[in-house]
Amino acid sequence: MARAIPAPGAWIAQIFGAQNANNGGVVRRSVADVKQFGGGLKRLKAEVRQRGFHLIRTGDQYVILCHKGDVRVIC
Repeated sequence: MARAIPAPGAWIAQIFGAQNANNGGVVRRSVADVKQFGGGLKRLKAEVRQRGFHLIRTGDQYVILCHKGDVRVIC
């Protein structure tokens, strides 16, 4: 039996409902999954901005810093 594909809204809600997201931590998702399940980068960016969080892409992953503080890349 094939696994049901969640609606983009439910998939996004799962990201921001994760314990790490609620505790000011970090969550990551693959670029491919964001495209396939999350409605694409445009939607993810809107959700991240709405929450005042930060989004980084590294390799084939999107990393979401789930806090509103400043971000500085050290090296």
